[in-house]
Amino acid sequence: MKIRRILATAVAVAVTTPAALLSVTPAFADSKPAAEAQAEPTIEELEKAAAEAQKVYDKAVAAQKAGYEVLETALSDEAPLAVAAKAARKKADDAAAARIAADQAVTDAKAALAALPDTATDAERTEAEKAVTGAETAAAAAATAEADAKTAATEAGTTSDDARVAAARAYGVLQKAVADALAVKTAADEALAKAREEEGGPDCVPANLRATLTGLPASVVAGTSTTFSLRVKNGTGKTLDAVSTYAYVHATDASGLKTTDRYMHLQWSTAASPKWHAVAKDYSIGIGALKAGAQTDVKLRLTADAKAPAGNGVVLTSADYVNKDGSCGGDPGMDTSAFTVKAAGAGSGTTGGSGTGTGGSTGSTGGAGSTGEDKTGSTGTSGQQARGSASREASTGGGLASAGSSDATVPLGIAGAAAVALGGAAVLVVRRRRAGAGA
Repeated sequence: MKIRRILATAVAVAVTTPAALLSVTPAFADSKPAAEAQAEPTIEELEKAAAEAQKVYDKAVAAQKAGYEVLETALSDEAPLAVAAKAARKKADDAAAARIAADQAVTDAKAALAALPDTATDAERTEAEKAVTGAETAAAAAATAEADAKTAATEAGTTSDDARVAAARAYGVLQKAVADALAVKTAADEALAKAREEEGGPDCVPANLRATLTGLPASVVAGTSTTFSLRVKNGTGKTLDAVSTYAYVHATDASGLKTTDRYMHLQWSTAASPKWHAVAKDYSIGIGALKAGAQTDVKLRLTADAKAPAGNGVVLTSADYVNKDGSCGGDPGMDTSAFTVKAAGAGSGTTGGSGTGTGGSTGSTGGAGSTGEDKTGSTGTSGQQARGSASREASTGGGLASAGSSDATVPLGIAGAAAVALGGAAVLVVRRRRAGAGA
C-alpha cells in the first residue's frame, strides 16, 4: 500500500474522530490505526463483489429497456387510454353541437309563435306554443348531455395523462437504478483493478525524504492570514523523479470535541509557481524531480475565516515520491506544528509554532526554522530527540509552556495525537514491508 494512501486514511481518522485523537498516547503507534483495524478485502472477495455488481447492473439495464417500451406505449396516440380519451372528446364535441342546434330550435319556435297574426286560430296558437315547449325540453336535454359528455371527456383525458406521467416516473426510477448500479459497478471494478495493480507492483519503502515546517505562529487570529514555510529535502542519495509533499490543517473548538476544519484554508506557492494555489483535496503539492541532496521550499499561507471559533489546530506535512521505474517511498513520519486559534479581534499571533516532530525535526518553539540540513545533521534538531520529546509531551500534555501560551497543553494534545495517529499509520507501512521482506 502506498504511503500517500496511508496518509489519506490517517487524515480521515484525524478529521472524523477529533475527540479520540485528543485522548490517544504514543502507545497508539504500536497498534493498528482505527481506519486500518478492519482487514482489507482479498482479490477473490473483490472479484466476487465486482461480478455481483455486474449482475445487478445488467438486470437494471434490462428493466430500463422494458420500462422504455412501456413508456413509448403510454405516450403513443394509439394507447388504449389515449384512444378512449380521443373518443370521449369527440362525443363531447358532438354533444356541444347538438346543444347549440337545440338552443337554435327554441329561438326559432319562439319566433314562430311571436309571428302569428291576429287572425290565427286558437288551434294554430296552441300548436305554436307546444312547439316552443318541445324545443325547450329538447334544449335542456341537450345541455345535460353536453355536460355529461364534457365530464366524461375530462375524466378520460386525466386518466390518459396520469398513465403517461406514471409511466414517465417509473422510467425515471429505472434510469436512477441503472445510474446507481453503474456507480457501484464502477467502484467495484476500480477497487479490483487497484488491488490487482498493488498486488503486482513494488512496495513503497520508508525513505529519507523530509518535509519540515518553520515559521508557523503559536496563534492564529480568526479573520487573518499567516505565511510560513515548508522545506522538502532529498536525503535518499539518489534522484527522485516525482516528489509530492502533503500539507493538511486540522482544527477543533476549545473543547476539542468539534472539528472546525471548514474555517481553515491552506494555500501554497513556490518560486516556479509564485501565485497562491489552494491545497488540493488530497492535500498534495507536486514538486517534481528532486536531485540527491537537494531541497526545495514551499510557501504556505493559512487563512482562518472571521467566523472561526477559538480553539486549537495543527498543520501536518509529509512527503513521498514515485519514480519512472515504479519504485516509490517516502517519509514514514509526519512533521507537525500546533497553534491556537483566537477569536476575531484578539490581536495578531506571535511567531513560534510548536513542532511535535513525529517525522523528524521541526521548527522550534522560538520560531527558528530549519537550517536546510538533514534532520539528523548536527545543525538541525535531532529527529530522535524530537520524537522522544513529542512522545513525552503527548503523554503528559505539557511542553508548550515555553512558547508563551498558558493554554498550550490543548494544542500540544491535538498535535501530538494527530501526529501519533499519522505516525502509527506510517509504522504500519514499515511493518508490512518488513513482514514481506521476511517472507
